Amino acid sequence: ASCVDEVIQKCGKIDFLINNAGGQFPSPAEAINTKGWNAVIETNLTGTFQMSRQVYNSAMHKGGGVIVNIIANMWNGFPMMAHTGAARAGVNNLTKTLAVEWGRKGVRINAVAPGLIHSSGLDSYAPEFKQYIMAAGKNNQANRMGTEEEVAAAVLFLLSPAASYITGETLKVDAGESLYSPLFPPSNHDNFPPFKDQ
Repeated sequence: ASCVDEVIQKCGKIDFLINNAGGQFPSPAEAINTKGWNAVIETNLTGTFQMSRQVYNSAMHKGGGVIVNIIANMWNGFPMMAHTGAARAGVNNLTKTLAVEWGRKGVRINAVAPGLIHSSGLDSYAPEFKQYIMAAGKNNQANRMGTEEEVAAAVLFLLSPAASYITGETLKVDAGESLYSPLFPPSNHDNFPPFKDQ
């Protein structure tokens, strides 16, 4: 609450909120203890709700605004990440719910769901899990991992007037990773160049 009040005091209002805080650790579901589960849910789901509620009540309910929530590619389950998969799915639904409740006050709320993104966050994982993630970057139509800049571009679009007629939606930034099918795997598309140079 104090950080929101400070921003309003310095800037007079809040036009945009990007809920990008998150954290998780790889683990099979049966090995996640209650403390670890709660920590991830608290950060990824509860934190998103609390920040959104605070900004809405303190600023946006009077003058409107735009909120973008960052979630993840968890559409077909999230093996080794059950806690964050559940939290991000919750944020996906929260995005839709708040878009309906707060739309009458001029607040648009959308989400961005990145696929595998090459970022410094990978450095927090054990080497063998990091290697697995890097290899899985080939399971999309671009045949590579995404970049932080590509995610940022999607966020900027949703914040901009170009998206003024979009609310309650989730934009997948995953090069079709969420469409992966073992019957037609992207690795068979090696006759086509990647969408972007590596």
